[in-house]
Amino acid sequence: MNLKSKDLLGLKDISAEEIDYILETAKTMKYIITSNNKRTPHLQGKSIITLFYENSTRTRLSFELASKYMSASAANISASDSSVLKGETLIDTGRTIDRMGTDVIIIRHPMSGAPQLLAKHVKASVINAGDGMHEHPTQALLDMFTIKEKKGGIKGLKIAIIGDVYHSRVARSNIWGMQKLGAEVCVAGPATLLPPGIEKTGARVFSTVQEALIDADVVMGLRIQLERQKKGLFPTVREYSRFFGLDDKRLLFAKENALVIHPGPVNRGVELSSTVIDSDRSAIDEQVTNGVAVRMALLYLLTRRSGNENLN
Repeated sequence: MNLKSKDLLGLKDISAEEIDYILETAKTMKYIITSNNKRTPHLQGKSIITLFYENSTRTRLSFELASKYMSASAANISASDSSVLKGETLIDTGRTIDRMGTDVIIIRHPMSGAPQLLAKHVKASVINAGDGMHEHPTQALLDMFTIKEKKGGIKGLKIAIIGDVYHSRVARSNIWGMQKLGAEVCVAGPATLLPPGIEKTGARVFSTVQEALIDADVVMGLRIQLERQKKGLFPTVREYSRFFGLDDKRLLFAKENALVIHPGPVNRGVELSSTVIDSDRSAIDEQVTNGVAVRMALLYLLTRRSGNENLN
């Protein structure tokens, strides 16, 4: 099986079979990460560029490590270091990178649709590492990989996503992807942080966290972007934590063995209490490892679409 597109721009338009294929490939990649020898020749001779117009630590670093673990040549371009400051357009920047023989361009951009625009103008594969308030497909894939690893599958699970859904590209990608794999997705948060029409995605919308958590198999907390507080979308951080924060008492509404995940970084004591973050039911630390595995899988699959190479 090959991925249908040369790019990974989002999960809304990708099939369940392709998602499963990526997650299965990530299993093999995780063996590499946890082994004593983290250098493989899978991407030898390939060139990977991360093009980030927004700050990032986890996503950018995990892509760079994924590239290096598989012997690719990797380089990073940030907007502050590039010709963007000289007025160069995204398309021109992409074409310049493309003409240098680049195989994969990984882009993070504050404008929704930027990866789609770039993909139309370059031969290289384009991976969306987060665009505006649109999607963050690789984060959702690592979330689903973590759930499958811990729960044995996703079909039939009830997954509650709690927090700032309005601004969360992670939530959007997860809603699309999780439902395609057969999960029931519920969302809850302050009314000002729930996007209008969210129910059209198929997700069930609840006004209280307690209702969303009832019998949940998986609970995902979303980062409250404190910079949004300037817009007065919720009274105070303390009030948010009181009514929407996930602590031991509130998690009693979920199943006893409910898994807790979070895309990170976590605001301790806001979205999640420290006791929840550090508990046995939390897989937040493992999500970081799984992020590298999933991104290794994607890089491998996108650069091997035209061939029939097997992992061995």
